[in-house]
Amino acid sequence: MTTAATPSMTDFDYDYDLVIIGSGPSGRSAAIQAGKLKRRVLVIDRKDRLGGVSVHTGTIPSKTLRETVLNLSGWRERSFYGRSYRVKDEIQAEDLKARLHMTLDHEVDVLEHQFNRNHIDTLHGLAKFIGPNELEVATEAGETTNITAEKFLIATGTRTYRPDTVPFNGKTILDGDEFLEMGQIPRSLVVVGAGVIGVEYATMFSALDVRVTLIEPRDSFLDFIDRTLIQDFTHQIRENGVDLRLGSAIESIEDAVSHVEVTLENGRHVRAEMLLFAAGRMGATESLDLQAAGLETDHRGRLTVERKTYQTAVPHIYATGDVIGHPSLASTSLQQGRVAACHALETPTLPESPWYPYGIYSVPEMSTCGMSEEELQERGINYEIGVARFRETSRGHIMGLEHGMLKMLISLKTRRLLGVQIVGEGATELIHIGQAVMNLQGTVDYFVQNTFNYPTLAEAYKIAGLDAFNRMPIPEEFKVKKPAKTGEGAADKPAAKAKAAAKGSGKKAAG
Repeated sequence: MTTAATPSMTDFDYDYDLVIIGSGPSGRSAAIQAGKLKRRVLVIDRKDRLGGVSVHTGTIPSKTLRETVLNLSGWRERSFYGRSYRVKDEIQAEDLKARLHMTLDHEVDVLEHQFNRNHIDTLHGLAKFIGPNELEVATEAGETTNITAEKFLIATGTRTYRPDTVPFNGKTILDGDEFLEMGQIPRSLVVVGAGVIGVEYATMFSALDVRVTLIEPRDSFLDFIDRTLIQDFTHQIRENGVDLRLGSAIESIEDAVSHVEVTLENGRHVRAEMLLFAAGRMGATESLDLQAAGLETDHRGRLTVERKTYQTAVPHIYATGDVIGHPSLASTSLQQGRVAACHALETPTLPESPWYPYGIYSVPEMSTCGMSEEELQERGINYEIGVARFRETSRGHIMGLEHGMLKMLISLKTRRLLGVQIVGEGATELIHIGQAVMNLQGTVDYFVQNTFNYPTLAEAYKIAGLDAFNRMPIPEEFKVKKPAKTGEGAADKPAAKAKAAAKGSGKKAAG
């Protein structure tokens, strides 16, 4: 346990003002915020290294793996040099892990430095409630210590869902956390579950020219994403070699030693060297003994909170991050932790913005912010669509992009931007332009009037904006005003005078 200058127990009723269980994105954000407010704060983590699932098995590792795969495989250059082009001919599992471990060590080092600089105490061990304001923490050394606090924040995240019907062996049949420690890159891979994690890993390994079969029991996947985007994405990943099987429920998974045999309910079989089971996660709350604090979870181990303050049913206990369910993003978890800490410590703060981006780091990557076309239709909102293809931009030509699109949805009534969906290179970076415009209640006119750096992929916003603008009614203030024609004015014009004179001479001749 690291120590900071802590006042004596005689000065306070509790050991700490705020105790945080878990050091993932929301836990670290809350801790640093509490430290900035000069409060007594303790972070408890069951692992011997800070960072939680996000740093060690989730967000950072998977995104690092993606970047390593794209770099070593030469994926981004293949449109110029052919599909057989590679930066390194023989890519091994150790090649992927080397960069991964360097990145994780750096992340942990930065986090530890932030905690030390803000005088945040840390304790490594397994925590459980023994009362509404007291925890018992068991360390790996077999010691236990009791901690009291005025406020608590549960930020324990999630764990992989491991059904008994799947014969996990840690070598050829793996869950999402074990997958990063694979001994070798397989020649063929089955991924069960087309959620965010499954889609990311399936497309990454397809970029390594691994034969990938992605199985999803439902008839659709990533249903929160705009259908147009999913259609484009589905076309791309199938073209890249992913065998996507939707509506394929699994009957059995067999460990056949030399391979993994998957039998589907429709009678078909899939055989591969390795299987990744990525069908869901559970709230990591089973060891907390929440009933001792007066709390209950749902069937997935998640807690219900008041979404503005992140208070649970017990007001002095807060919960943030993946343990409270949707949207289960590292980015939103960081915001939730800050807001929860400020509320718990009775400190005013800015609320979260209404629109946040959702990023999926697949190959190609996808990102979305705001409403989808399906949501607008359900709500009966009249809208127009603007679309830009990356191949239409000069930057796209320079980068050799054959695919990629940006779609924006505009209200016909207010002209406001209601949603942006992007698939393709840089999607998770580009989305923030649309997010800013939405949160500032901007309209399609911004994209028409604004100048974007040239050549850039961001120019796709201009193209999509003009695409929508040119099919929408022109606002009155933009219409060209033509001078009104009057009888007097017309008579003053030379042509009118000449016509009048000719008419007069004709009358005289007739007379």
